[in-house]
Order: sequence, then structure tokens, then C-alpha cells
Amino acid sequence: MKRLVLAVTGASGAAYAQRALQFLREQTAIEVDVVFTRTGRVVWNHEVGTDPAEFGYQLWNPGDFTAPFASGSARVDGMLVLPCSVGSAARIAHGLSTDLVGRAADVMLKERRPLVLVIRETPLSLIHLRNLTQLAEAGAVVMPASPGFYHHPKTVQDLVDHVVARAFDRLGINNELFRRWSGLGEDHGD
Repeated sequence: MKRLVLAVTGASGAAYAQRALQFLREQTAIEVDVVFTRTGRVVWNHEVGTDPAEFGYQLWNPGDFTAPFASGSARVDGMLVLPCSVGSAARIAHGLSTDLVGRAADVMLKERRPLVLVIRETPLSLIHLRNLTQLAEAGAVVMPASPGFYHHPKTVQDLVDHVVARAFDRLGINNELFRRWSGLGEDHGD
């Protein structure tokens, strides 16, 4: 059984978190704990409009530092922050455990466990870039929410699936949410 923490912050892109929750609900070998920042819940309500409790996961209060994954002694295999605001990224980069998301991410870094931050911001300022560099140097995977187009997406959902699939790939979660690159099938040269 794999155990994953899914954190949802206040960046636009709640559709990514929704898709991740839909996919994970179908995985019997993955236990999931979910925590929203306060702003993450506001954005979810605005962009998705449903109750995330419908997925059946434990939803942790962002101020509840008694959650198991707030401690390095808990058995957690990785954490996905999806979407990740640059404000949340900054707090994580500087070790400011002001909420459960920050504390859990801090635990992932100190325990050298996978931490994937799907950044949803554009353009990025020099301050953002320095914070993201610091996170990468600390061992986090910094992944902009940038879908590819080589799989010939037909819908917005196809674009969402591509980003979510690539994030799961970084956590070692097998998925077939999009058609993967297999080459062009012939030599195209320069």
C-alpha cells in the first residue's frame, strides 16, 4: 500500500486536483490524505463547485498539525501539491510551516521523500524563480502546469490529464491518462 498526501493550494487550477482525486479514487493500492489551504478551498469552490468530500478521502484542516503526515515518523511515500501557488512555494522554500501544507512539505524535504510541486503561475518573477530554484536544490520536483501537445489533445480535459499524469509519473504512480510519446516512427533529421 502506497500512502500519498495531496495538497491543494490557492492557485487557479483546481481542475488538476479534481482529476487527481478522481484517478486516485480508482487506485486500490494507494491511500490518500488530502489537505486544502484556506485559499485552496475558496478556489476549488469557485472553479469546481462541488464538495471535495465526495471523493471519500480524509480531508484535513489546514491548521491541524496532529495529522499523521505532519511527522517524519509517519509512513508517507510522497506528497503532491496540485496546484501549487507561488506563495505556498515560497513558504515551503523557506521552511515556514505556517499551515499543514507547509509542515507536510517540510517533512517530505527533511525525510528525503518525493515532493512534487505543480506550479500554476505566469509570468514568474525573479523572486519566484529563486524560490523554485531553492526548492529544486532541496530535493523537490518543481513542475510547471505546462501540458504538452504531442499527444494531440482534443479537449481541455486532455490537457489537464497530461499535467496530472506527468505529476503522478514523478511519484512513481503508474497511469495511462494520456497517450505517451513513442517517437515519430521515421527519421525526420534536421
